[in-house]
Amino acid sequence: MNQCDLAVIGAGPAGMAAATEGARLGLDTLLLDEQVAPGGQIYRNAEGMRPGDFALLGDEYRRGAELAAAFRASGAHYEPGSTIWHVGADGTLGVLTGTGARLISARRVILAPGAMERPVAIPGWTLPGVMGAGAAQTLLKASGQVPDVPVVIAGSGPLTWLIACQLARAGVAISALLVTTPADRIARALGHLPRALRAGGELLKGIGWIREARSRGIRIVTGVTALAVQGEGRAEALTFTTASGRDSIPASIMLLHEGVIPRIHLSLAARCRHVWDEAQLCWKPETDAWGATSLDRIAVAGDAGGIMGASAAETLGRLAALDAASRLGRISTVERDRTAEPQRAALARHTTVRPLLDQLFRPLAGLLTPDDDATIICRCEEVTMADLRDAVAQGATDANCAKLLTRCGMGPCQGRMCGPAVAAVIARAQNVPVEAVGTWRIRFPVRPLPLAALAALEGGLDAEPEE
Repeated sequence: MNQCDLAVIGAGPAGMAAATEGARLGLDTLLLDEQVAPGGQIYRNAEGMRPGDFALLGDEYRRGAELAAAFRASGAHYEPGSTIWHVGADGTLGVLTGTGARLISARRVILAPGAMERPVAIPGWTLPGVMGAGAAQTLLKASGQVPDVPVVIAGSGPLTWLIACQLARAGVAISALLVTTPADRIARALGHLPRALRAGGELLKGIGWIREARSRGIRIVTGVTALAVQGEGRAEALTFTTASGRDSIPASIMLLHEGVIPRIHLSLAARCRHVWDEAQLCWKPETDAWGATSLDRIAVAGDAGGIMGASAAETLGRLAALDAASRLGRISTVERDRTAEPQRAALARHTTVRPLLDQLFRPLAGLLTPDDDATIICRCEEVTMADLRDAVAQGATDANCAKLLTRCGMGPCQGRMCGPAVAAVIARAQNVPVEAVGTWRIRFPVRPLPLAALAALEGGLDAEPEE
């Protein structure tokens, strides 16, 4: 397809729900996704799960299989293995597949790329053997691969407990779970507990993971700070500080996690307006109640617009599709609003626990801005803390100035992995809020694009607007 009413980018819960709803409402709908099967990160390989896999990953994983089945039956067009390298404000999408690059014109675009793990630069985090907990979970879901040596998990948030339980169920030895959540966070979060109790199942699910981890005999260390990886050529030990002093655990595999943040590269590339989310310490697109952005043709759904979880993402995808159908004349605004009422009620239920989680698992400032000058912040260009501090001393007041002086954000990941840390470091050095530092200016191609594919492209792209 080179033209469609509705193009949805991302096949996680938000994208699958949006595409299914769009097709149901009579829109010529196209779902584009980089992976080979629908599911996203949260429901990766849901269609390929066997009955025993649900016991390993959790019964909630069945919802991913249900969403994928509904999407397959919806009549929406589906192009897996599609890399998006351009998003235009006019609805033009640049797509790269195995057959080459092409442009797609959509009357309405819903961005649903989901979330990514918050990159946390600690000393030694670039050594082989250190990876995100989400990456280990991806290997488990996609191909059943697990470490064959004991692992250490360190960080904060529900995923640290979940991945500990999942790996233990798969037979992996967990040397320790190091919890960086400060003890006083529980007291601070108690004010949100009455509202969170209405979520019921979500809270019980998290409590169940904690109980399971303890019942399996996993060593749990709380009040952890000052994480650092030690090793020559690869990870050999994880050192940390507690109230008892400095300690170390030998390990060759270490899984780090400090929550997730929205994937905003596509919305930044499209020039959507973004706002700073102080509760979740991240940037997110500015959206209305339907996911509509500051651009007339582009909406955002799911965790890409703010972290709310898989159930809420599914609901937000349906709301964005309803709004698309209304804007494109398939249904009236009255019908849109009436149909959305049960979705609004569901969204309210799904998000009651969010303020509690945001307060409880708020990252420590010290983890976002390490003190060690030799710590690498930008992995692609090997830019260190010292390099960034020198850039600030030379007059860099925002992320883009620092990019010009140090090349941070210019590597293959285009700043996805270093962006949050770069902004935090600059803000700390200048003693200003992180939102004052701003975000990257993203240019196309958003993902690497072979010159041969670009040369063979029919037509062309309009010049990007001047800023």
